[in-house]
Amino acid sequence: MSFANLKRGGTDLSKLINDAEKSTGARDRSTDERFWTPTRDKAGNGYAIIRFLPSREENTIPWVRYWDHAFKGPTGQWYMEKSLTTLGQADPLSELNSKMWNESADGSTQRKVVSSRSRNLRYVANIFVISDQLAPENEGKVKLYRFGKKIFDKIMAAMKPPFPDEKPIDPFNMWEGADFVLKISSELVMGKPLPKYDASYFKAPSALIDGNEAKLEAIYDMQHSIGEWVDPSTFKSYDELKARMNLVLGESAPRTIRETATLDNTMEAPTIKTAENFSMSETDDDETMNYFAKMAKE
Repeated sequence: MSFANLKRGGTDLSKLINDAEKSTGARDRSTDERFWTPTRDKAGNGYAIIRFLPSREENTIPWVRYWDHAFKGPTGQWYMEKSLTTLGQADPLSELNSKMWNESADGSTQRKVVSSRSRNLRYVANIFVISDQLAPENEGKVKLYRFGKKIFDKIMAAMKPPFPDEKPIDPFNMWEGADFVLKISSELVMGKPLPKYDASYFKAPSALIDGNEAKLEAIYDMQHSIGEWVDPSTFKSYDELKARMNLVLGESAPRTIRETATLDNTMEAPTIKTAENFSMSETDDDETMNYFAKMAKE
């Protein structure tokens, strides 16, 4: 979609909300210069102001959502792979987790192991960095930002506010959207300081860069493609994932059996808050419990 069409037509907020509600359903970020990562001080606190940007593709939402796994196995090796459940396909680790969960009791060591390696929910969107106090070199740049459910919930609350006296806004609109104030504090989980995003919020609606059309068009044109994170060609096959899983878990003879249950993308299986994977996972323990409980009934 051209910048002129974006300005003339804007976006359909009702469609954006609908797609977002459906959602409540690549290169390593650490070496990918396209990504922006919030910087935190020694106390674990961070502060930045960003603006979420609209999609450059007509009739598409301005973010992508996918699931992945990131944990360290008993072999000392890491399993860091995107989950095929993103594509509505069977995934060997999800199957093994479900099998182990169903065969164990509440509070058992086995369930704790499953929880520590369950799926992580990721979102990727384009942003414009307005202010980054600890890394000012990022200011004025268009970057990719990977975030979790906590921040996505704030986006949803802006588009579909819970109270009648609040006016809905499209956070991705360059003229009528709003700057996002990202406040990161530190929370101790299992003795480790981990980020907390609860204090983050959207400012009052305003035009980005004071509505300067030439600058807005330049920002619009600098956006990065986000489709690669959900492109089926970027996912490993079931057999490749299974081989990697067995290597990380130290299993030479895998016993992951394809269950009859269909793993579709309507299932919510975010990650439990564990010391190893909490830094990029912002979901609640109850959702993990609900996921495996649902699998057990099917």
